[in-house]
Amino acid sequence: MPSPGRRAVLRGVAGAAVLGAGIPLLSACGGSGTAADPKTVTLGSNASDAVPKKAFAEIYAAFTKQSGIAVDVNTKDHNTFQEQINSYLQGTPDDVFNWFAGYRMQFFASKKLASPIDDVWDKIGGNFPDAMKALSKGEDGKYYFVPISTSIWGVFYRKSVFRQHGYTVPTTWDQLIALCKQMKKDGLVPIAFGDKDAWPAMGTFDQINFRTNGYDFHVELMAGKASWTDAKVRTAFDHWAELLPYHQDGAVGRTWQDAAQTLISKKAGMYLFGSFVAQQFTNKADLDDLDFFAFPQIDPAYGQDTVEAPTDGFMLSKAPKNKAAAQKLLEFLGSPEAEQIYLKSDPSLVAASSKADTSSYSALQQKAYAMISGAKHLTQFMDRDSRPDFTSTVMQPALQKFVRDPKGVDGLLTSIERQKKTIFASG
Repeated sequence: MPSPGRRAVLRGVAGAAVLGAGIPLLSACGGSGTAADPKTVTLGSNASDAVPKKAFAEIYAAFTKQSGIAVDVNTKDHNTFQEQINSYLQGTPDDVFNWFAGYRMQFFASKKLASPIDDVWDKIGGNFPDAMKALSKGEDGKYYFVPISTSIWGVFYRKSVFRQHGYTVPTTWDQLIALCKQMKKDGLVPIAFGDKDAWPAMGTFDQINFRTNGYDFHVELMAGKASWTDAKVRTAFDHWAELLPYHQDGAVGRTWQDAAQTLISKKAGMYLFGSFVAQQFTNKADLDDLDFFAFPQIDPAYGQDTVEAPTDGFMLSKAPKNKAAAQKLLEFLGSPEAEQIYLKSDPSLVAASSKADTSSYSALQQKAYAMISGAKHLTQFMDRDSRPDFTSTVMQPALQKFVRDPKGVDGLLTSIERQKKTIFASG
């Protein structure tokens, strides 16, 4: 969830339409149809917002200057692109298209609606850390995705508030609970929280679940393979229930932006959120005071080795008209040069490549980059790691219900599991 302008990526608005679960699709967005020209590659873009649109245009211009190959960009509104992606890929898509790493990429790869790009990765593989490589592979072990940018979820705080009260960054669950208790005594809201839009709570569950049960179980749960009635899931919710009293009251009626304001005004001590929260810090002195830490360890067996880092990038369509040129474009998109061009125009994110120049990064970007590069495992976000129709229709209201009444968790998990089986069985 890199920025508010792109946050619908994580809200599951595409729902079943994205994954073809029987809901009527909008008319397909067709490709621009000029890829028969050997000197032109077509690209289906969801970068309709001004900042990423400009950044990508500069990348494509640099590629054309270097290769002599023109990039014919077919831009659609971000949400429309998602809603139409299934029919788009089954029709006559552009050679290359924007999409997301992880489960969403794997879904279309498994449906043979994208082409493997192992040849591309033979050339660009050295540019990326192992965790980023894993995010780019389909279930068959082949590469289908070229990442370009990523953001990070962590616990954000004001350095001056921690200095003022003598707080230290917690690295374990017990230390986190102790810090929350102390903040409450000091008159602070320990953890800012706003879930009016229903997706922020998914990020909280992700952190607690993979810290409690590890990366492998978390990924299986998101993919519908593990059961929501498993005792491991109940343990994760028990931890959340222990932390919930330290969250800001009335979260379901508060936007994430309003929750951020309590951190800015120093009324809240911490905020578990995505790094785009920094965009709310419009005063430079406040922004310079912002810092974050990785969500603390719960089970020593898993430590803090998993990092939630939603990653955007590109895929190759099932039957590109100009495959050779498309592969050259993907190779360029996987280069440190391309990432640096992008980040110059959009400094709210960090590069996916471990070879990108980080000298112009802010302190927050540098820290996010180091955490992502050093992670053993990377997750995306609940509705990128799972079916959006499941997360939007089942998990968003379920988590809001839990936030309101954590005592009814057993019945809630039984209901989630029952609905999950129906949705995942629909193909």
